[in-house]
Amino acid sequence: MHEFVFVKSTYSNAGGECVEVARNIPPTIAVRDSKTPGGPILRLTPDTWTKFTASLN
Repeated sequence: MHEFVFVKSTYSNAGGECVEVARNIPPTIAVRDSKTPGGPILRLTPDTWTKFTASLN
């Protein structure tokens, strides 16, 4: 089984309010809170991730 490789969002700040995203296991986009890396992981389809990030603008 492959493991997700998470990277911090480019929008993360120095205060620790960070989101990490993993895109290395198609067709899943994994998202987690960097303050709790052992916590829950939100798994999204690429289409859902695209719609979610587009809604943030």
